[in-house]
Amino acid sequence: MQDRYKLLCLDLDGTLLNDQKQVTEKTKQCLHKAKEMGIEIALLSGRMPLAIEIIERQIGFSCIKAASAGTYILMGDRCIGSQTILPEVVLKIYHHYARTHHIPLWIYQKRKWYVTGRDHFVEHEVELIHYEPEVVDIRLLAKEWEVNHTGPNKLLFGAEEEVITQLKKDLEKEKIPGIDFARSSEYYLEIYPLGADKGMAACTICDALGILQSQMLAIGDQELDIPMLKTAGLSVAMGNAPDHVKKVADFVTKSNEEDGVAYAMERFLF
Repeated sequence: MQDRYKLLCLDLDGTLLNDQKQVTEKTKQCLHKAKEMGIEIALLSGRMPLAIEIIERQIGFSCIKAASAGTYILMGDRCIGSQTILPEVVLKIYHHYARTHHIPLWIYQKRKWYVTGRDHFVEHEVELIHYEPEVVDIRLLAKEWEVNHTGPNKLLFGAEEEVITQLKKDLEKEKIPGIDFARSSEYYLEIYPLGADKGMAACTICDALGILQSQMLAIGDQELDIPMLKTAGLSVAMGNAPDHVKKVADFVTKSNEEDGVAYAMERFLF
């Protein structure tokens, strides 16, 4: 079985991490064993690179990183993929949704994190990753992007569950060209370039490694992980995943509080 899978793609929050945002000792041991076997480890997350690096330090070695929902991909210090949202689309989302719901828009570009304001969701993230975002005037930032022919890799809304539910419904109804979106938890809605999701990131990583998608094992727990799960040769949903995520997976492992990643690795890799 260990000869079949050459790449392990892992979501972080709710998957690799327990509810205390820690990688357990058992899971660390399994990851080190996989690395020793020559299996590549990729961490695919909605988090920015710096916040993924915090988890790498827990694990004890560097991994391939697909940050900002898979839109910014790093192998070591080398970027192998970066997809962006058009500045005019960012402005539209800000004016139609952030201002309407009176919540900040979170903006991610490469290693930078910007916000249009601060609230308790922003403060919670600051406490979690020990990084201060830059509060910006989105109109000035959009003008700068237009001049430089670039844009952000990802946008995010953090809000109460009912607000996120409504935002998602509104975006589904409006069908803004060039973007896609998915929940990464009940409190977060991630917005990213159309087609630039964790599934595309996993394919980009396979191509860079020269391996087949059938040689990939992917584990996740949220709607944001579905494209990655659908891409993998073997897909595993966490026991704590919503039912609609479990339905697309080949196997459902234990929860993130029960070493579900380690359980799946022992079953399918070792």
